[in-house]
Amino acid sequence: MKNFSQLKKNLNQVFSELPEVKAAVLGDSATQFLCQAIKGQGYEQKLNITIWEADFDQIDRQILDPTSDLYSFEPEVIVIFQSTHKLLGKFNKKNPSEQSNLAATVLENTAHLVSAIKAKCNAKIVHYNFNEIDDTVFGNFSTKTVSSFLYQVRKLNLGLMDYAMSESSFYICDLSSIQNKIGKDSFFQPSIYVNTEMVLSLDALPWIANRTVDLFKVFKGKIKKCVIIDLDNTTWGGVIGDDGVEKIQIGALGIGKAFTEFQYWIKKLKNRGIIVAVCSKNTESVAIEPFEKHPDMVLRMEDISVFKANWENKADNIRSIQQILNIGFDSMVFIDDNPFERNIVRENLPDVLVPELPEDPAEYLEYLYGLNLFETISYSKEDADRTKLYQTEAKRVSVQQKFTNEEEFLESLEMVSDVQPFNTFNTPRVAQLTQRSNQYNLRTKRYTEADLEHVASSDKFSTFAFTLEDKFGDSGIICVVILEHETSETLFVDTWLMSCRVLKRGMELFVINQLVNHAMQNGYKQIKGEYIPSAKNQMVKNHYENLGFEQNEGYWLLNISNFEKKKNYIKRK
Repeated sequence: MKNFSQLKKNLNQVFSELPEVKAAVLGDSATQFLCQAIKGQGYEQKLNITIWEADFDQIDRQILDPTSDLYSFEPEVIVIFQSTHKLLGKFNKKNPSEQSNLAATVLENTAHLVSAIKAKCNAKIVHYNFNEIDDTVFGNFSTKTVSSFLYQVRKLNLGLMDYAMSESSFYICDLSSIQNKIGKDSFFQPSIYVNTEMVLSLDALPWIANRTVDLFKVFKGKIKKCVIIDLDNTTWGGVIGDDGVEKIQIGALGIGKAFTEFQYWIKKLKNRGIIVAVCSKNTESVAIEPFEKHPDMVLRMEDISVFKANWENKADNIRSIQQILNIGFDSMVFIDDNPFERNIVRENLPDVLVPELPEDPAEYLEYLYGLNLFETISYSKEDADRTKLYQTEAKRVSVQQKFTNEEEFLESLEMVSDVQPFNTFNTPRVAQLTQRSNQYNLRTKRYTEADLEHVASSDKFSTFAFTLEDKFGDSGIICVVILEHETSETLFVDTWLMSCRVLKRGMELFVINQLVNHAMQNGYKQIKGEYIPSAKNQMVKNHYENLGFEQNEGYWLLNISNFEKKKNYIKRK
């Protein structure tokens, strides 16, 4: 990770061609260097972060005044930093009964501020939690009395997490964990605080900026979806082809423990919805053997979506994995112990993220934890089922190869789709699709759950979440459409996106039929579409033309009265 001076030099770089994020930063202590670090880190992560910084200790005034400069700036993200040192100062001035209610008071005020923001704008809110300060007034007894400051800080951080679970526009950036990672002495320097009111040291700023920008990236749909792992000396110790399944290092003893814990981490990622693939230079049958026969293996073949073990170039194998999964290279992380293999992949596939693993396997996990590779702002049931979905897709591909006629294959799938408006149950998955979908996405708009709740409750929009199920299994929600009621006669396609897992099954034909039916039933005469090119959505360049829309002044128009129903093999559930 670059230090503060290196990040500051990035401010001289050209940002104009990078995706922009408008961020407002409000703090109760000095934030100038924090803002510089965030902007510099944005350049590292290919974002142009335009920052409006509030004056010192103006959080409440800026948020509660509807005419403030904060709202004039129209931020996409509002970052709130309330420091533990300021909190300690307030705690010290209170009487004992007020001290014991400190956490509750701060949480109540936070909820009040969030409500004020939501009433004025749709910005995402990133709130730093509170790094711990133990004033040792109670010693170890501080964990057993509500009157201690340490107890109140811990209660406050827990309360913030509970609040974040109930408030979809509110996200926590975990300063407390960063302090635990780099140490209190690196996080806070008393002499600088006394002289400058800076409570965050220059050493801590790159870490904080990195975690902050991680959230910004997810807001922009830049997420990692897949981890590709090597096997020998990465997933287990030793070389399976030389040592045999009985002698590889894995289990509870010695260095084998490091590899076992690494596998547990990969398993947890898989359970969270990250796709797990294997890319190994090995004979396939030999490489598979530990997954099937070794009693101490945590990972099994059912955890792996794509398994590539051969003697080909690893960059070529990763290209093959990408084609099977149909996701971008910039959505992939490749983990390999061999520096040579890492460099080959970096040189040939620069969009794939390749961590520089430590030489000692015992250090793997702590190093990977610090990178925070798989940031997310949502989690849904479909995440836990993702590996199964990709494995099921492989079965479909295998069956498809037996058909010479594509229509016969599609008809054989016995496809059905459930069409629902956005609701409490499907909103998390819909939000994920807007954040993750890049290729089949006409306008590449990103939505959080809070955004979608606003859309769903508005009479200005009609919303559609499409599922797809066939004889092989249920793919869940795979298509999202948002129609804006532009005029009394025109519906504008604000959002149309689909998961690439269901391409070439006629889903777009089924969808346009449903949209036209909706338009006819509600008295609309035309549907208006727009294609906004991006680096990844070239595949839908002719989407509207293929569906019968006609181009008109940069938009695409479909006359409902002239529409002919599109033939497809999907039935509505």
